[in-house]
Amino acid sequence: MFINGSVTWRFFNAPEQSSVTGNFAMVNSASRSDTLAMMKLLQTTVDELAAEYEKEHGRNPVKYVLAELGGNSGRGLSGTENKSKDLLGGISVELIDADLRPYSSFSFVGDLQDRLVRHPLMEAISFRGWRSGPGGDALDIQFYGADASTLKNAAEALKAQLEAFSVVSAVEDDLAYDKEEIILELTPQGKALGFTIDTLGVVLRNRLNGVEAASYPLGPRSATIRVELPEGELTSDFLERTQLRAKSGVYVPLADIVSVERQVGFSTVRRENGIRLISVTGDVSEDIPEEAEKVFKVLEEEILPEIASTNQVEWRMSGLAEQEQDFLNDARVGMILTLLGIYLVLTWIFASWTRPFVIMSIIPFGLVGTIYGHYIWDVPMSMFTVVGLIGMTGIIINDSIVLISTIDEYSKERGIIPSIIDGSVDRLRPVLLTTFTTVLGLAPLLYERSTQAQFLKPTVITLVYGLGFGLLIVLLVIPALVAMQEDIRRFRKAYSFALRSQNKFIQRSFLSLTFAVIIWAGLTLGFMLVSGSFPAFLSEITIIQTLPETMLNALLLFLSGSFLFIFVFALVGYFVFWKSKNMLQV
Repeated sequence: MFINGSVTWRFFNAPEQSSVTGNFAMVNSASRSDTLAMMKLLQTTVDELAAEYEKEHGRNPVKYVLAELGGNSGRGLSGTENKSKDLLGGISVELIDADLRPYSSFSFVGDLQDRLVRHPLMEAISFRGWRSGPGGDALDIQFYGADASTLKNAAEALKAQLEAFSVVSAVEDDLAYDKEEIILELTPQGKALGFTIDTLGVVLRNRLNGVEAASYPLGPRSATIRVELPEGELTSDFLERTQLRAKSGVYVPLADIVSVERQVGFSTVRRENGIRLISVTGDVSEDIPEEAEKVFKVLEEEILPEIASTNQVEWRMSGLAEQEQDFLNDARVGMILTLLGIYLVLTWIFASWTRPFVIMSIIPFGLVGTIYGHYIWDVPMSMFTVVGLIGMTGIIINDSIVLISTIDEYSKERGIIPSIIDGSVDRLRPVLLTTFTTVLGLAPLLYERSTQAQFLKPTVITLVYGLGFGLLIVLLVIPALVAMQEDIRRFRKAYSFALRSQNKFIQRSFLSLTFAVIIWAGLTLGFMLVSGSFPAFLSEITIIQTLPETMLNALLLFLSGSFLFIFVFALVGYFVFWKSKNMLQV
């Protein structure tokens, strides 16, 4: 159910928030009046959408709206630090409490960005519903491995693709066209006069930024004398007025020896570990987990590989995806340490290396109940599910410990099968009470309808359904495993007795069977583990050629071959001994 998508996964299901922000930026050629016009369009759209919601649901969803001109609201747009304040605007919308409306703030944001009429001079706009929990954006893709223009093209292509998904909002990148660049190229006349682009760059840089003439100590610090042009000369016509001295000593206007090209560039290019990169961020609605999961699947399998191939860039998932991977790695280590600690304690208490495995065998079945519980309540599994699983590990074995302790106590005076039956009967009531008290104690949280408590539901479902399903498994599987452990103990004892037999033929036969199984394990499991494939002589067998070379098939091949060896050994033993005349002696 988890693999086929009936039960979905969502890293963090944040509590519902009531605040929504919308920020926009205009192009550099726009004016303050254009920004004001865009703000009026935004306010009108919010009012119209609120009226439609009120007509449909019977209550106006908007408490109040705050508009801001000259800046952004909440989290501002990325890459707008160097923009004029007159080109920025923002709006803050406070919705009514989440318990008073049947829709989420993400739905409101989705409808708002779909209905908004864009101003012709608008450069970027981003709507965002506030969320709590782990930091980072729900959607954060980083491109790297190319120049800034190529990375910007890849980011624009990705943003265009993401706009097709209704569950995605607040799509933006952190590399904005916010700086005008002037590109100078030498003309043939400039080259003929002996100028080079390098010397030209040095001269212009010194004239614009100044020249350090001297540096001298001043107490514990140092002072610098810089020679700079007067501020009155650094005007917009600087390039037209500037003259340079050629090698011949003649001064020529700069406009005669260079061609000037103006283009929009980037004032800030982000680098990480020396690598130039650009981040495309966005928010993903949590209302429909299946749609959100579909977005990430399409991104990783189709959109991002295509964009990377077209623009020759590399990409990686960051933000919440990166935090999710770190959390799962930490949870994996925590689960291993938890299981190891439980095993060592049980080994010490029961004075056995194998009995703890029987007790702890109930733990994986708790996951079965957990998945069924999430399916019944239609709640996606999340990080709180993993936290609940780690906590449930120590709780679910309590019933198993109570049952096996009684069986071990009874087995000192009775046979193992009577002890299993009597122990299961006598401990039925304590096992039921242990589970029911825990489950009933969590029931209020399970049936809590407040939206602010929904993020805790995965943990509660994990504990309630994991323990409830574990109760049935404890009463059915644990007694069977104890009986199986006793059977294995008798088989092991009989095998040891055969190896110590006075009959050399029997002793050598059992040793030969043992070595045959060990060699077969090396040729199947061992060979697959080391080389990742079957041995050449096995690969030539027709049946094996149809099997994918995986560890699971190697395990199945080992088990089937081992059973075949044992069957042939038993068959030969039957005809050699049971049909012989000295059967009684044997």
